[in-house]
Amino acid sequence: MSGRVSIWGSKNAALPAICATLLTREKCILKNVPDILDVRNLIEILTGLGSKISFEKNIVTVDNSWVNSFEPDEQLVKKLRGSILLLGPLLARFKQVVMPFPGGDLIGKRPIDSHLIAMHDLGAEIIENGKLQLRTDKLIGAEIILNEMSVTATENAIMAAVTAQGQTAIHLAATEPHVQDLCRLLNSMGAKISGIGTHDLKIEGVNSLHGVEHTIIFDNEVACSFLNLAAATRSELTVDNIRSEYMYSSIIQFRQMNVNFSVAENSITINKPDGPYKSAKIKTNIYPGLLSDFIPPFAVLATQAEGKSMIHEWMYEGRLGYIHELSKMGAKARILDQHYAEIEGPTQLHGTNVSSLDVRSGMVMVIAALTASGKSVLHDIEHIERGYQNLDQVLRELGADIKRDQE
Repeated sequence: MSGRVSIWGSKNAALPAICATLLTREKCILKNVPDILDVRNLIEILTGLGSKISFEKNIVTVDNSWVNSFEPDEQLVKKLRGSILLLGPLLARFKQVVMPFPGGDLIGKRPIDSHLIAMHDLGAEIIENGKLQLRTDKLIGAEIILNEMSVTATENAIMAAVTAQGQTAIHLAATEPHVQDLCRLLNSMGAKISGIGTHDLKIEGVNSLHGVEHTIIFDNEVACSFLNLAAATRSELTVDNIRSEYMYSSIIQFRQMNVNFSVAENSITINKPDGPYKSAKIKTNIYPGLLSDFIPPFAVLATQAEGKSMIHEWMYEGRLGYIHELSKMGAKARILDQHYAEIEGPTQLHGTNVSSLDVRSGMVMVIAALTASGKSVLHDIEHIERGYQNLDQVLRELGADIKRDQE
């Protein structure tokens, strides 16, 4: 495979941005929104609440002046983990919210304690009835100390606090690029957020927000997937439309594994190997370290590296299922416990029938299939479609022999 691929907008930035439009009754235009299943599902949820939304050519135009419900559809919420991001803006808008616990990937327990603590600190009453039911007379600024650096809890706290009365301080806030992007979006709408990019955010509540036109940042998780694809298949591939400062942890990991690459201002190029790949420890970290979503694609590269690589996924206890799928393809890989896996290489993978278990593991299996000899059949591709836009078409343009079965 060879050529260039331009990375699309970030799923993890687009979802909170769409939810944040609930904080204003004025029209919002979001550009560079990825055309993926998660975005489509979220738009359907907002439409059910009364929102008027159009989505064409990666542009979402939202008019929430018609929204009249604080109870999102139960079945749709259970399809989308990102629906938890409705909690903060619906509470801020209606002073109450009723929704089921969200669904999403089966990668382990994802408690929402941090979300509820933040909402409680801002003055919400949490009602125990088998659902997420919160209400308040008014939200009042507070000092919030998150009990974990949760991205979505940070985003919910921000969205609830921007129109709360008085000042809010959020300590131990997540600092990922998509959290920063949400803060910049809200400031463009009239919010007053400072400390962006740090673990301590200061928010001065405002009475109302106005409409905005905003461009979503690129998807660095997708960029990491394509860089791993190029390295594992020993292809020359340039990944465009990225900011290298968001990719430092990936760059360090590639360097440790002896991947031949070069970095430009807005692109990274994977070159033909100039020596064998090296095994390494691949560990989940907090940003700016290697995030959990970045880890799975490195597993395929580890099958092509000399020696034993260790994967340490401490965040989610159910995320290593792709190791079993790689084993079906001949990988010398085993799960040591729910947080550790070992991969020994180099190994020639062979094509077979495998399954996509979640968004990122689905891409793992695509990379493995392109690295393997023979034909592979990948099932349950709806998981991939939740985060990767027109993937089969993009890969064909790069030289992959891939087709989609419509059945």
